[in-house]
This record gives sequence, C-alpha cells and structure tokens, in this order.
Amino acid sequence: MFRLYDFHYQIFGNPQNPCILFLHGFMGRSDNFSEVIQHLSDKFYCVTVDLPGHGRTRIVGGDECYQMPKTAQGLMELLDELGIFRCYLLGYSMGGRLALYLTLHFPERFEKVILESASPGLSSADARSQRRHRDEILAQQLETGDFYSFLSQWYQQPLFDSVRYHPSFDRLFQNRLQNQPKTLATSLREMGSGSQPSLWELLPSHSVPLLLLVGEWDRKFQEINHQMTQVCPVAQLEIIADSGHTIHWENPSAYLKSVIKFFSG
Repeated sequence: MFRLYDFHYQIFGNPQNPCILFLHGFMGRSDNFSEVIQHLSDKFYCVTVDLPGHGRTRIVGGDECYQMPKTAQGLMELLDELGIFRCYLLGYSMGGRLALYLTLHFPERFEKVILESASPGLSSADARSQRRHRDEILAQQLETGDFYSFLSQWYQQPLFDSVRYHPSFDRLFQNRLQNQPKTLATSLREMGSGSQPSLWELLPSHSVPLLLLVGEWDRKFQEINHQMTQVCPVAQLEIIADSGHTIHWENPSAYLKSVIKFFSG
C-alpha cells in the first residue's frame, strides 16, 4: 500500500487503557506534551504525533498532503494501523483546529474532545484571504531568512506575552528550533487558518462532547471560544488560571486536572 505520510509518533502507557490522541500546535512536535503525559500514562494510553511539516514526520506526496482534509484522512489511517478505532482527542492551537475537523468529519471515532486555545477557523472569505496574505509573508520569511530571528519575532506577538516571560521559555525556544523552516512554511500555507475550511457552520450539529480550554490571559481566544459555546450545544468552556495561550506548558497542574476530570467523567 502506497503511503502519503510517514508519521513519526510516540506511544506511552498500557494499550488496555482508554486512548488519548494528542495533536500539537504550529512549530510544535510530538514531545511537547511530555510533561503532562508522564502524569496521564498510568490511566490512559497516550499517542502523540508529529504533524505534517513538523518534527520527524515525512510527507511522500505533494503540498496538498499538508492540507487539513488530507491530513485528517492520514491520521485516520494511522489510527487504523495502530488498532485504535475509538479514542479521546486533544488538540492545541493548530492541532486544536485539526482536532475539531476530525471530530466533525469522523464523529464515530472519538469519545470526547478537548480543544486547547483553538478555533473553528475564520468564518468570512475576506478574513481568510487577508490571513493567507499575511501567512504567505511569514512563509517567505521562513524560507529565506534566519530561523532564530523568525522565532524571536514570532514570540513578540501579544498572544505569547505570558509565554515569553515564563522561566522555562529558553527551553521551549530551543525545542522550536528543532523544526525545519521550509516545511513549516508549507504547513503555514496549507493548514493556516486562512487556508483551512471554516468549521463554524458545522458546530450546531456537532454531537461529540467538547471541552474548550482557554488561559485567563488569552482574551482573544476567550472571545472566540465563548462564541463557540453559543452555537455548539455540546461545548463547554473552562478558563484556566495563571496561563495564556499555551496552557499545557504554563500551568500543567491545572491543565491535568481538567483533562482527567473531563476524560474520566
């Protein structure tokens, strides 16, 4: 069988326990959840994967394999290969957008879903066009500029204020540097929120229990996620204290409590 994806993934815990599939954010890798997984792997079978353009995952097909629909299909095939036919799903930021797509299009495969600092994409064509233009500029910087400088500029965004001043920020920064800027550029072009299909119109019919986690300092995503609860009857919003956009890294103890309570309840 010809494969478009050679996914790099890691597995922790007992396969007899309930499974959680973890999806990281832009510029992340499968090991980004390691701190929380070490406290979950006694209760859950944890699978974490490098998404296209990130870490050690390799793409055999063309750029269309970085797009959300094909990536989702590739992940379904990976779960089939691993013998995982129903599981919990947890996605952060870009991985959260992908997780929402997965549960909307393959609801029979997921028991419950947690979206951390995520969105359903951009609802208007004009907003998506503007975002694609901005992302194209960033993609060109990734392809032609200095990656260290790009990362430094990236974390100057107000969204990452609390991350930038975190005592372990240097470790996070070095982890991001392990990626390849050219494949990150392709990911940004093909699965950025300007390129993904809007999922807003599908939320009213969404049926899988959905927990939305947002940091107390992340005002932008609090507003987005509040809007999601207004249109999605199965969504509940939880604000996590002492954290911004990267909750699982900024406040792992509170994050763990929410994850265990929702997936075990």
